[in-house]
Amino acid sequence: MVKIGNIELPDFPLLLAPMEDVSDPPYRRLCKLHGADLMYSEFISSEGLIRDAIKSRMKLDIFDYERPVGIQIFGGDEEAMAMSSKIVSAVNPDLIDINYGCPVKKVVCKGAGAGVLKDVDLMIRLTKAVIDSTHLPVTVKTRLGWDDSSINIDEVAERLQDIGVAALSIHARTRAQMYKGHSDWSHIARVKNNPRITMPIFGNGDIDSPEKALEYKNKYGVDGIMIGRAAIGYPWIFNEIKHFMKTGEHLAKPTVIDRVEAVRNHLTWAMEWKGERLGIVETRPHYTNYFKGIHSFKPHKQKLVTLDRPEELFAALNEIEEAYHGYELV
Repeated sequence: MVKIGNIELPDFPLLLAPMEDVSDPPYRRLCKLHGADLMYSEFISSEGLIRDAIKSRMKLDIFDYERPVGIQIFGGDEEAMAMSSKIVSAVNPDLIDINYGCPVKKVVCKGAGAGVLKDVDLMIRLTKAVIDSTHLPVTVKTRLGWDDSSINIDEVAERLQDIGVAALSIHARTRAQMYKGHSDWSHIARVKNNPRITMPIFGNGDIDSPEKALEYKNKYGVDGIMIGRAAIGYPWIFNEIKHFMKTGEHLAKPTVIDRVEAVRNHLTWAMEWKGERLGIVETRPHYTNYFKGIHSFKPHKQKLVTLDRPEELFAALNEIEEAYHGYELV
């Protein structure tokens, strides 16, 4: 069993990574349904929360059926991080996570996300400000370092644990790599094997199949795996990994019917949460991922991304079910 504060997770938990425009309540609900053990909100700007920005506040919505769930914040100012920690604590997630891994320029330029990797002392001050302002467990997601010449994850892990961080998720790339090249999990293994480290260590980066998940579990000894891009439009990956680890066998791939059902749920829940119009518009980018690899799908996708009324969209999904009945994905 893996513990984060008072949160008890199963042996070798699978985590859904916090992803902007992906990890919202409708998608988290799908991932929970398909085996995710711990999930996080999209990352939320501490400055946005304090300004009462509507989009930031909306990201605080969590629901009991998705627990345990963490809310992730980012920022580069101690006072703002402390204040946002108090705001987040009021909605009572299971934990607060801090993002020191986002490599996007507009975040880094504000001295937040992966930008903090260049100043470990600042990282510690920011983290302590959050810990001191909440009763909840605080976890961190970060990268190996700023670039290959400044990999500092060993120091970061020890110092974060020393001030009370309850778990650490490590994306096995540097900020300079962005999402390119190969992740190097040997650095994560070194942190995990450090006798000083007692908090759970979760690995992240390039896990896109049950085989790779099992290989990395055995090879690097992490406490669990965080899955990001491979889960986009494919929530089935969590149960596929669990089944493979337990039995050595593969679950049957989701059929087109399964995919339509997931889209129907995603769209329904998005409209319930965001309102009809916004729910429809913001679900559109997901269709490509849900129906990836399906032969001659372009006309159906064109319909899905242009229709504006729920009844038309659900009718189009019914048409897809009929058109691909019995179709097998390779």
